[in-house]
Amino acid sequence: MAAPITCNEDLRLLAKRRAPRAIFDYVDRGSYDEATLRSNRAAFDALKLRQRVMIDVDQRSTATTMIGQAVAMPVAIAPTGLTGILHPDGEIHGARAAQKFGVPFTLSTVSICSIEDIRAATNHPFWFQLYVMRDRGFAASLIERAKAAQCSALMLTADLQIQGQRHRDIKNGLTVPPKLTLANAIDVMTKPRWAFGMLATPRRNFGNLAGFIPGGGKGLTTLSQWIGSQFDPTLSWKDVEWVRSLWPGKLIVKGILDPEDARHAVDAGADAVVVSNHGGRQLDGAPSSLEVLPRIVDAIGGRSELWLDSGVRSGQDVLKALALGAHATLIGKAFLYGLGAMGERGVTTALELIRKELDVSMALTGTRDVRDIDRQSLWNPPA
Repeated sequence: MAAPITCNEDLRLLAKRRAPRAIFDYVDRGSYDEATLRSNRAAFDALKLRQRVMIDVDQRSTATTMIGQAVAMPVAIAPTGLTGILHPDGEIHGARAAQKFGVPFTLSTVSICSIEDIRAATNHPFWFQLYVMRDRGFAASLIERAKAAQCSALMLTADLQIQGQRHRDIKNGLTVPPKLTLANAIDVMTKPRWAFGMLATPRRNFGNLAGFIPGGGKGLTTLSQWIGSQFDPTLSWKDVEWVRSLWPGKLIVKGILDPEDARHAVDAGADAVVVSNHGGRQLDGAPSSLEVLPRIVDAIGGRSELWLDSGVRSGQDVLKALALGAHATLIGKAFLYGLGAMGERGVTTALELIRKELDVSMALTGTRDVRDIDRQSLWNPPA
């Protein structure tokens, strides 16, 4: 009999057993020495909650809104690249689970399933994440496709003009689609569930890039080499204003770690700003998202919604982020571990674990409504 899934780490270990090593490492690891990856976790662990007793917490609610959209809890699924090779048709499974649960799903530009695939598989608007590439015409065409799919928000990622080196991806020779080599063939043979699933689906390349690069990405070398050739290091806030001029709906700017950049994002038209260090996968040595959050709260002064990602894996993490001033959170690794472990059912499990832990932790800190969480929920909050 299988052991019960009690936390996100259980899903992580199951995903590690079921996904090929190169793909799991892409999800699990960070850049360079992974100091920022570790800092993300350490910052949450260091923040203590304030236990309260003898308060009526019988009727609790985790429901709130994110940029005007009703959500079951203040959590959205972050855009994650290559999701559909961690689990066959992974983006479809993630979008369906999010829709049923009542939280937003964000599709990455470098997803395996395309915008149109997700539109056909769901009946609720999803969000689309945009990388502005060297070819501005192609970037504009992605925005038009997001409009046609009736995406309810556009999320512009600002912190991947140049990719931080991820040692494991280079050593593993990660490619899309995955290439069988002598080094990884044995590993793949031990993952029959994954292998048969990938053989059964036609979606094994970058679905949104079909027509942009021949074969939608077939024959590419490593992922990092492709990003180096296509992503644009000349991006500026003028480009954010350009995106804002093309996109009539809600605009989210993700990848902010500096108060000055947060002010620029709001000035450029962002409806929400995501405090993020890309999950510790870009500038190693940068601070954790959680420790810079209070400064960014002060910098933008309520001019836009403020969300946080990087390191969020539990309901207590969500509570701590809200207590320091975030309106909501995004999950990347936590979602991917569930997907890699059990597909759509695993994503649902990951979301259920977070909501249950958030609900219980609210009760034990004397809070009935998630919208009431503030610094009073923390023991000795940082200045």
